[in-house]
Amino acid sequence: MAHPKRKTSKTRRDKRRTHYKATAPTLATCQNCNATIQYHRVCPECGHYKGKPAIEQDITV
Repeated sequence: MAHPKRKTSKTRRDKRRTHYKATAPTLATCQNCNATIQYHRVCPECGHYKGKPAIEQDITV
């Protein structure tokens, strides 16, 4: 096993970690109901994906 010869400073460690950040998901609008959804996901409002019905929705009011 290799061992570090010197302690890694906080500055050097933090510079290496600058790219580890969360990104906001890309949003789109549903072609069926115009709800805001994430890309490549079934619409939670109407159950459509790419304009076609993907899942059956329970309509309970």
